[in-house]
Amino acid sequence: MPTKAINKLGELERAVMDQVWALGESGEPSVSVRQVHEGLLRGRDLAYTTVMTVMSRLADAGLLVKERGSGRAYLYAAAGSREELTASSMLGQLQGLPSADRRAAMLHFIGDATAEEIADLKAALAEVEKRHGRSNGGRS
Repeated sequence: MPTKAINKLGELERAVMDQVWALGESGEPSVSVRQVHEGLLRGRDLAYTTVMTVMSRLADAGLLVKERGSGRAYLYAAAGSREELTASSMLGQLQGLPSADRRAAMLHFIGDATAEEIADLKAALAEVEKRHGRSNGGRS
């Protein structure tokens, strides 16, 4: 599990992660600091070494996976999809709470949900129940 929650990222960290995910979606499973730096330069003046430091820290935090590329350069890949890392952050907040507190936290979370968000939640719960039904011989 990542040591830093995805929702606690600073602006530059989030921009780096967005760039890594975007490059991954375009077929680049592992990316170099240079690729991310070039993508970030479109909207700002940013030093290469700053991007390198941010990516190294994101790897230390468990959000990026760092591997040796050719030569001295490292390649990085997201440790999970945006959705997986968001879910991990959410679960991390609930982990270790007593059952009653966990339930109360979830009720507060969905208490202000819109009708569309509640419909999404119901659909997600139906999908989870469907998966669990298949994986345990039809029991829910």
